[in-house]
Amino acid sequence: MYRSDTIYGNHLPELEETMDFVLRRIDAIRKQLAGSSQQGDPVDHVLSRIKTDASMREKCRRKGIPENEHSALEICQDAIGIRIICPFLNDVYTIANALKAQPDFESVEEKDYIRHVKPNGYRSLHIIMRIHGLFVEFQIRTISMDTWAALEHLMTYKQNISGNEKLIVSELKRCADELASTDVSMQTIRDMITAEGDGGEPPAEK
Repeated sequence: MYRSDTIYGNHLPELEETMDFVLRRIDAIRKQLAGSSQQGDPVDHVLSRIKTDASMREKCRRKGIPENEHSALEICQDAIGIRIICPFLNDVYTIANALKAQPDFESVEEKDYIRHVKPNGYRSLHIIMRIHGLFVEFQIRTISMDTWAALEHLMTYKQNISGNEKLIVSELKRCADELASTDVSMQTIRDMITAEGDGGEPPAEK
């Protein structure tokens, strides 16, 4: 039984069905891209969630908007969240372009925090799409970007760190810059390896 007294009203089944649909579509995209490229699957793993009732209500309060269905489904635009973690930097844009090419995925807004890094060092590509009449927020990032974001999230919600806050913020920014440099270097190495051969099997030993 689905509760109708949540902020989503009777729309929770629609949210779950749409999320499942998007995950199946991502699987299909991955298979297609992996089969047509020497560089393999552009996705390491995918995470998904429907924002909880409590979390959505808290967001509405922060934004100063009513805690109702319209706010949750039309104003906030992230009731459904999909996080796509990619092995390499170029994979982020490969999968993003593939999503935007889907005829039934309507792009609404895109924020590229990889090319336009947040002051704290946060990097990720965010895309809002309307799918089946519902908003879906995609966050697409590399493995290193995701590791950094998890640590930054821990700091944001951890209590009683005021004594070391400035040092932690500084170190996080330094790590973000180093990881970004590593992402670029790893992409360059992969491009060099791919350019060296056609992806075939190595010659047999004599």
